[in-house]
Amino acid sequence: MTALSTAGPPVFLVDPGGLTDHSVTLSGPEGHHAAAVRRLRVGERADVSDGAGTLASCVVASVGRDTVGLTVQSVAEVPAAQPRITVVQALPKGDRGELAVEMMTEVGVDTIVAWQADRSVTRWQGERGKRALSKWRATAREASKQSRRAWIPAVDGPAGLSDVLGLFSGAASVMVLEASAPVPLSRLALPSSGSIVLVVGPEGGISTGERAALGGAGALEARLGPTVLRTSTAGAAAAAVLMANSGRW
Repeated sequence: MTALSTAGPPVFLVDPGGLTDHSVTLSGPEGHHAAAVRRLRVGERADVSDGAGTLASCVVASVGRDTVGLTVQSVAEVPAAQPRITVVQALPKGDRGELAVEMMTEVGVDTIVAWQADRSVTRWQGERGKRALSKWRATAREASKQSRRAWIPAVDGPAGLSDVLGLFSGAASVMVLEASAPVPLSRLALPSSGSIVLVVGPEGGISTGERAALGGAGALEARLGPTVLRTSTAGAAAAAVLMANSGRW
């Protein structure tokens, strides 16, 4: 009988620069989660990340009502992966945006940019936009913990078309998902370093004007496969292809 692998000890987050000492105290939401939700006990393993490349292996030294004290056993510095992958994600309907962020974070995307495309039904405006961006960022944090990432992806937006085109400057490769494209994404040559920008359109597709602007700025159109995915799942599926073909996986 083959034993199933375990997911490893839970991961908690501290602010960047918070792993310089031999001990760490989890407080606030992280402390409450560790003490009251995960119910950690003295002697158990728990890892801590600063979300900026530092991952510490720790042992629980003390447990309070909403705090957990940890003793740091070892610290690893995880370099940023190459090539860097940015996904420009057109705004999906409802909570599908958070689903997209969760999956792309678990896959390993480095930057996620919310795009207010012409055909996006959802509109991020004023306070609603600020709340939506906060939800996307919180989702990326939680997904980073679940997937044991040392780096939390940057989440920005909402971006207009001019902002998206600005991301192309200096990128080693730029591509747009398009179901009618003659070339599969899996056949595109990818760089081994630098940055890759992938643009994912909304449910209604990228408008004619947007396609012209993106293509005029140097983006290559590519398709995923014979089936049409929702915008909320297409980014993660495409990112997985890029991860495998660029050597990151």
